[in-house]
Formats: sequence, C-alpha cells, structure tokens
Amino acid sequence: MNVGFFGIQYSFGLQQSAVNPIYDFLGAHPDQIPLLNLAGPLTGLLIQPLIGALSDKTWSPRMGGRRKPYFLIGALVCSVALFLFPFSSSLWMAAGLLWILDAGNNTAMEPYRAFIADKLDEEQQPIGFQAQSFFTGFGQTLANLSLFLFPLVFIGMTGKLPTWVFASFLFGSFCSIASVWWSSYTTKEIPPSAAELEKIKTERISVITPFVDIAKAVVAMPKVMWQLALVYLFQWYALFCYWQNSSKSIALSVWNTSPEQDMAKYGEAVSWTGLVNGWYNIVTFLCAFSLVYFAKKYSPKQVHFGCLLLAAIGFLVFPHIHNKYLLFPAITGFGIGWASMMGIPYLMIVSSIPKERYGVYMGIINMMIVIPMFIQTVTFGYIMKHFLHNDARLAISFAGVLLLISAVFTLFISVSKTPSNVS
Repeated sequence: MNVGFFGIQYSFGLQQSAVNPIYDFLGAHPDQIPLLNLAGPLTGLLIQPLIGALSDKTWSPRMGGRRKPYFLIGALVCSVALFLFPFSSSLWMAAGLLWILDAGNNTAMEPYRAFIADKLDEEQQPIGFQAQSFFTGFGQTLANLSLFLFPLVFIGMTGKLPTWVFASFLFGSFCSIASVWWSSYTTKEIPPSAAELEKIKTERISVITPFVDIAKAVVAMPKVMWQLALVYLFQWYALFCYWQNSSKSIALSVWNTSPEQDMAKYGEAVSWTGLVNGWYNIVTFLCAFSLVYFAKKYSPKQVHFGCLLLAAIGFLVFPHIHNKYLLFPAITGFGIGWASMMGIPYLMIVSSIPKERYGVYMGIINMMIVIPMFIQTVTFGYIMKHFLHNDARLAISFAGVLLLISAVFTLFISVSKTPSNVS
C-alpha cells in the first residue's frame, strides 16, 4: 500500500539535497536560494487542500477509486519534471521546472495520507503512518546516496551541470511513476457506502466547491490541529533552513570553501552532503516502526517532543564539526526526528477528525507545513544576509534553535479521542 510513497519521497529527496546545489552550479547567490525555493510552499499551499477536498467527493471505479486518480496523475507530472530538470540551461528554467515538479509531488502525496486513513482502523493506523515514514526514509536515502555514488560513475560535465545530476534525476523519474503505479495496481480502495455514494452523486461540484469545503473545515478545525500548527510553524521553518544550507555549511566547516571560491571542492562537499543526508534517512527508516511502540507505551506527544529535541541538538552541533566522519553521529538525531515528523503528528490528530473529511483535513495539515516554508522563503533571505552574514553554518544553528522552540510547544498539545462534528 505504501510502496508508492517511496517514489514520491525519492523525488522530495532530490529536491532537498540536489536542487539547491544545482542552483549554486547555475550561479545563484546564497540570499537568492530561499526565494528560488518558493515553489514548494506555494504549490503545497494551493494544491494539497484542493486535491484533498476534491478526493473526498470523488469515486471513479474506472480510474481506481477515490484517491488513486490523483496520486497517479501527480506521479506522472512529477516523472516528466524530473526527466527535464537536469536539462536546465539557466537558473530561471530550473526554478520553473521546480514549480512543475512540486505541483506533481503535492498532487501525488496528499491523497496518500488520506488513503491510509481510509483503509486502516484505529489499531492499524500507527503502523500505516509509520510505514509512510519508513518509505520516506528509504526513498530519500536512495536519492541522497545517488548524490554520492553517481559522481563516482558518471564523471564530467554535461552542459552547465555535472553528468551525475542527469543520472540521479532520470532514475528518480522512473522511480516516481513505477512505484506509484505498482501501489495503485496491487491495492484496492474501499468503496464508499451506499449513502456516501449517493451523497457524492447528488452533490453539485463547481469551481468554488473545494474552497468552500476548505473554509468550512478550517472554521470547524479541532483545537489539537491549531496547537499542532504552532509546532509546525517553527519545525518546518527550521527544516527549510537546513535543506537550503546543509551543503554550503559542510563546505565551509569541513572543506573550508564555498561555491564562489572553489567549485570543484564544493562539488565534493555536495557529494558528501548526499551521503550525510542519506544516513539520516537510513536512521529514519530503521527507527520508524520502533516509534509506534513508544507512541503506544507513552503517547504520540511525548514521542514527538523527544524526537524534536534530538533533532535540535543535532542541528546545533552540526556546523561546528570539522571532521567529515563526525557529521554522521551529529545528524543521527535529525534522522530520528524526521521519522517522527513524517508519521507521529498524524496519530495526534486522526482521532479528532471525521472519517468522511480525511482528505480535506490532511490537505489542511499540509497547509500548516507549507505556510512556514512560505514564510521562510520570503523572510530568510533578509535574515541570512543582514543577521547571519550569508554564513550557512549560522543558518543551521538558527534551525536548531527553532526546533527547540517547536519541541517546547509540542508539550502543550492536548489530544482528543472524540472526532469533531464537521459538516
């Protein structure tokens, strides 16, 4: 059921670790990087809640059901964008393709969250959501390892970009559509009841219907989701700071260089960053299922607090390390945190929302993710230039402080077992 999440997350892994170095290779300045990443937050903000609202009102046996039509179309768009990305001849061509890539990824990913909630009962949901965390780690591990292994095999430049970039993105294009197709082919959706089907058939859907549904859902949103939104504000702002600056931080702290000083050495740092980020994703898929045990023994809230704390400590230590091998134990904390981020928060809210509204509420949760990312893309360039002196190491430390704040706010979340009454 979750195999398709592997391909989606392979693509996200390339976005996290390869897109920003590509911007560097194409001549971007450090303070331009946040705005060049604007595609992710905006497409997520617009697409995921809309797709969620539409999928709640969809049932197409010919196309596979309620959620499948959307994640199949999204995977196809994603594959095309991944295929074209390494052919970018300019900075703005790469930025434009990132918009298309993110649109495809968001269309594919949002129904997957609701798909799990649709098919699994309360006892199975912890395993279901942490299986997504497992495949997140697995997919992103391979994406990041490709940044380390492919340069050893695919040597030289093709146009303005290293040849390994082409290999990584073409492989990602195949993984995206193939894994989602396999998941769709082998897993059936649960048909709606006769009453649900009649409601889907009789409800009139117009251009404004999804927006009305989203607005109603936000107004009636349970308290636990507002509390989670505050945690996410600091958590996801921090993660964008890390993904945008990890390669340059390692280049400065280990190789004592930057893209402007020595592009060859910076390429080595990018390759090593792929290995480091691959390691934290290995940690993610190794510990994903163990978090289910701790969430049941204690509570999802306590587990998420502890995992955020470990991630914060890792970020605070990371930019002060000069031995490239010591980066691995430092980033291990983030690997554990990432395993929690991709699954545990959904356990905190799924019992508080009605089953027939899973799609729209999973989309709203993604809004809580992308709004902090949007804020980061429009504010962090100024912070980076005027307060952090364009020093990527300070950006990682800044991210660590934000994760500490998000961990504290996690302790204030009150989890309800009673689903909200949402019309």
